[in-house]
Amino acid sequence: MNQMAVVPPALPGSVSFSGKRGDFRALVTRGALLELVTVGFYRFWLTTDIRRHLWSDTTVDDDAFEYTGRGKELLIGFLFALAIIVPVYLAYFLISVEAARFKAFASFPLLAFFYLFGQFAIYRARRYRLTRTVWRGVRFWMTGSGWAYAAYAALWGVLVGLTLGLMLPWREAALERYKMRHTHYGDLQGSFEGRGWDFFKRGWWLWLLAPVALYVFPLAPFVYAAFKAVEWRWWLSGMRFGGVRLESTLPRGALIGLYWKVIGWIVLLALAFVVYLAICAGLVASMSAAPLNQFFAPQVFLKSIPLLVLAGIGYLAFALAINVVIRIYLLRDLWVRVLASTNVHGMEAAANVSAKGELASALGEGIADGLDVAGF
Repeated sequence: MNQMAVVPPALPGSVSFSGKRGDFRALVTRGALLELVTVGFYRFWLTTDIRRHLWSDTTVDDDAFEYTGRGKELLIGFLFALAIIVPVYLAYFLISVEAARFKAFASFPLLAFFYLFGQFAIYRARRYRLTRTVWRGVRFWMTGSGWAYAAYAALWGVLVGLTLGLMLPWREAALERYKMRHTHYGDLQGSFEGRGWDFFKRGWWLWLLAPVALYVFPLAPFVYAAFKAVEWRWWLSGMRFGGVRLESTLPRGALIGLYWKVIGWIVLLALAFVVYLAICAGLVASMSAAPLNQFFAPQVFLKSIPLLVLAGIGYLAFALAINVVIRIYLLRDLWVRVLASTNVHGMEAAANVSAKGELASALGEGIADGLDVAGF
């Protein structure tokens, strides 16, 4: 009697990262120096270089991703965004001058407009990044309306505010479902299976601790890092592309050390900045014709042009150094830890994917950058 052969379940696809930490550190350090020289404009090319580094060293089932975006695209998108944002600010300023007594009331519609605009930018920036992401020669792409997403996010935002944050897991689930059902990999349809209730069950105790963490600083990094770990695990485990599904086993405490390292570096950099200011003040005072007791009087000290220039350069260097630290620990190292906890199931569904989709403009990314809501 013939017995039917038992087909073993397919093993999950491996996800790995091969990039060297030293290479990434050199990349972001050089980029920070060029940002200092170019007064920040090099960040568009630095962002592109960072994405290329992370994408190209990330492999799924032994095939690496490719990022095809360009820094010039981000710069053009940013300039277009400024052409939209600056006139809005200018119009608000003129209206507030003409009607100063209504200024407090007028600020609400402005904030509402920029919130909606920011959500629109987040959606369009995601579309741009997806259409510049390629795997196995097939690009990701995205449809849907950025304005519809913005209105949807605003309605959920009101509900979250009315419930003091309790509805946040359901908001995140609803927004992810909207984004993923408009996301594609070639001809594979994306979807999101994560539920708000599952997110809430994993992190309800963090919601209870959040008000305490706002007043007890040592507790805040623990709570926030644990929340981000729970969010990453929930988000990845809910993602689908046709028959392909992701699974994350990221522990709650996986990111706590990264956030504390960033805090430690910020404290050290702040101390170095204070020492730098003291040295600059001493040098400028020694070259000043005014006596020391007069030079350090507020009316003289705060009007010293050389000291203000040196302080401005030091502050810019301080801010860029913090960015280097954040990019190393909360971008590269976080990326590596999240990938190490991720498995991909159903890889056979991605074996014969047909290429589809068109490139999206970088306008959304530029708006997101201009409003300081740009994601990665």
